Amino acid sequence: MTSRVLVIGGGITGGVLALGLAQRGVQVVLLELRHALGGVGHGITLQGNALKAFHAVGIYDELAGHGFAFDKLRMFRADGVQMMEMPAPPMGGAAVPPTMGALRADLADILARRVREAGVDVRLGATATALDDRGDHVVATLSDGSTETFDLVVGADGIRSSTRRMIGIEAQPHKVGMGIWRVVAERPEAMDSSGLYYGGPKFKAGYTPISETLCYAFLLEENLDRSLVGEHPNGKIMKEHGRGYGGVWGQVRDSLADDAIVNYQYIEAVLVDGPWHRGRIVIIGDAAHACPPLIAQGAAMCAEDAVVLAEMLTAGDPVEQVLPAFHTRRFPRVKMVLDNSLTLAEWEIHPETPGADPGRIMGQTLHALCVPA
Repeated sequence: MTSRVLVIGGGITGGVLALGLAQRGVQVVLLELRHALGGVGHGITLQGNALKAFHAVGIYDELAGHGFAFDKLRMFRADGVQMMEMPAPPMGGAAVPPTMGALRADLADILARRVREAGVDVRLGATATALDDRGDHVVATLSDGSTETFDLVVGADGIRSSTRRMIGIEAQPHKVGMGIWRVVAERPEAMDSSGLYYGGPKFKAGYTPISETLCYAFLLEENLDRSLVGEHPNGKIMKEHGRGYGGVWGQVRDSLADDAIVNYQYIEAVLVDGPWHRGRIVIIGDAAHACPPLIAQGAAMCAEDAVVLAEMLTAGDPVEQVLPAFHTRRFPRVKMVLDNSLTLAEWEIHPETPGADPGRIMGQTLHALCVPA
């Protein structure tokens, strides 16, 4: 059994993995470059398979007390006229709802506290600067200059993973040609599910209810000037760019203050086609497969990775067998999600594409994900 594991990165992927391993008796050291875990980010749409992963590590019930559950997705024309309503398939089984909106900060705070309660050795403002795989163990050089020995090292350090670089995997993230505005706002009473708005002046607008009083709204358009990237009091700019959308989305837009804090980011993607491991070092989550948020499956794929790897590492098989088997099990699923997300991005950038049918490809993807991870 793997008895001591180093997890690099304290986001959703690293946190769920560290928690899952600690619950199974593994000694875990978790490194996070930030000086605090939790408490950051905007809204998030969590579909049933993500909720199933959170249920597996025991944080779902607490998260559900903060979030907003629902069972459908509605699609609208830009003027707010509904085009279709699509039931959300039960991707997480009977124990969790089909979909839930939540604040990323609530999820991060709950995960951070549970990780510590499970006995994980959390080290903030820290990372690994070198990894020396010696066959039966890995010697990690940490950012304070010290060295420690581990049975396994897991890079859960995101789309710009330093672990990926250290083990010689050359895949790099690429821009998909669109950027996303995100904001948390008051939830209109009529908003009881996610909604997507097509055919307007930008690529797409949408929202998700994330609590009884709040919602998360977004707007997809072209890549804008880099000075806009990050969180800034740019409510006025987001409102100006969102002109032309009506319905409930228009209500949310009009409710924003001119100095509301909004987030703008370029959308990027990466997929490591080959093995995700080198010896006893493996990358998972966004470090191995970051997808555009067009199907709202980024966090789900990361959380699934973490739960599956924790289960496989503690089933009794040697690491040398587990890591290739983990890749074989996970790769087809994450590739389907990433490929379909990229197809949706292409269709939204070029809506005149023959055969473009976002509802169909989203429905096919979500139903395929009803098969357990």
